[in-house]
Amino acid sequence: MTDKVSSSLLKLRTEIDQIDKELHSLLNRRASCALEVAKVKSAESASDNPVLFYRPEREAQVLRTVMERNQGPLGNETVARLFREIMSACLALEEPMKIGFLGPAGTFTQEAALKHFGHSVRSVPLASIDEVFREVESGVVNYGVVPVENSTEGVVNHTLDSFLDSTLRICGEVELRIHHHLLSSKALNKDVQGITKIYSHQQSLAQCRKWLDSNWSNVERVAVSSNAEAARLAAQEESAAAIAGDMAAELYGLERISLNIEDNPSNTTRFLIIGADDVPASGSDKTSVLVSTRNQPGALYRVLEPFHRFGVSLNRIETRPAKVGTWSYVFFIDYEGHINDDALQGLHQALSDEVSELRVLGSYPQAVL
Repeated sequence: MTDKVSSSLLKLRTEIDQIDKELHSLLNRRASCALEVAKVKSAESASDNPVLFYRPEREAQVLRTVMERNQGPLGNETVARLFREIMSACLALEEPMKIGFLGPAGTFTQEAALKHFGHSVRSVPLASIDEVFREVESGVVNYGVVPVENSTEGVVNHTLDSFLDSTLRICGEVELRIHHHLLSSKALNKDVQGITKIYSHQQSLAQCRKWLDSNWSNVERVAVSSNAEAARLAAQEESAAAIAGDMAAELYGLERISLNIEDNPSNTTRFLIIGADDVPASGSDKTSVLVSTRNQPGALYRVLEPFHRFGVSLNRIETRPAKVGTWSYVFFIDYEGHINDDALQGLHQALSDEVSELRVLGSYPQAVL
C-alpha cells in the first residue's frame, strides 16, 4: 500500500514539474511581449508626449476577464491577485514605476498601493497627504495612493480638501479590508498586563473603541500619525503596545497579542489612485466630480435632481466648506459611468446649467480587487 501511494505521489509530482516548466515558459513569453509593447509605444509616441506604459483601464479589463473565466478550484480573487503580480512584473520590464503613499512604511496605505500595483513597483513613503499630491504633481512619483473613506469612520476630509487646489486626476480606486491587531514586543508579550499605553492612529482607535473599552479600559490610548508609527514606538518602549496591521507587525518585529479587534468585521477603507492623466473607459467605471452651488434656496435639490431624471446611480456625496465665501460649500459626488459615456452627456449638461462650477476629478475603473 505504501509503495502504491508513493508511486501515485511520484506521478503527480512529475506532472506538477511539467506544468511548472510550461508555466515558466509562458511567463517568459508574456514578459517578452511586454518588452515588445514598450518598444511599439515608444516608437509611436509623439516626441513631445511622454509614453504611457501603465494603462489602468487595460489592467482592470484583464483582471475582470481573469475572474470571469475562472473555473476553480482557486478562487476568483486569488487568481486575480496572481495575474496582478504577473502584470506588475512585466510592467516593471517596460518602465519601473514609483508610487507615493501616505507613510511611513508599513501603513495600510502602502498595503493598498501594493494590492493595486503589485509588488514590482517602488513604493515611496511620504509624510502627509499634501506631500503625496505635491510629489505626483512634480513628477517625482508616477502615481499616489491616499485614503478617502472608511466604512466605519467615514470620509477622510484632508484628501477631499486637497483636490480643491489640485489639477491631479483620480485614476483608480482600491478597497482594502482593514484588520487591526493588538501588537507588542516579544519581551512584553510574556506579560501583557504590563501594558501601560496603546499607540495607534486616531481612526484605528475609533474603529476598535468597543473592544478597547471591554478589554483595556484602564490603559492610556495615545493617537499618533499612523499605525506604522504606533508599531515603531511600541517596538521601542517596554510597556507600550500598538494597534496596527500585519505589515507593520512584520516590519517592526512585533507579536500579535489579539487578532482582528476591529468593532466592525466588515471594516473597509477605500483608497484613491491619483495621477496626471485622464483614463479611458474600461467598461465598468466610476466618475468623481466637484460641484460648487449658487447661493440660492434648493441648491442641493438642483444638484441631485438631474441624477434622478437621467437614471444615473449616485454612489456617494460629501459636503466640504469652500475656500472662498462665508458659509459656502462644495460637493464631492461619485456616480457610476465614464465621463465620455453617451448616456451621461445629458446629466453633465443639466448639472452645468444648475451649478456655478462643475469640475471632473476623474473617471476611472471601479475597484476590481
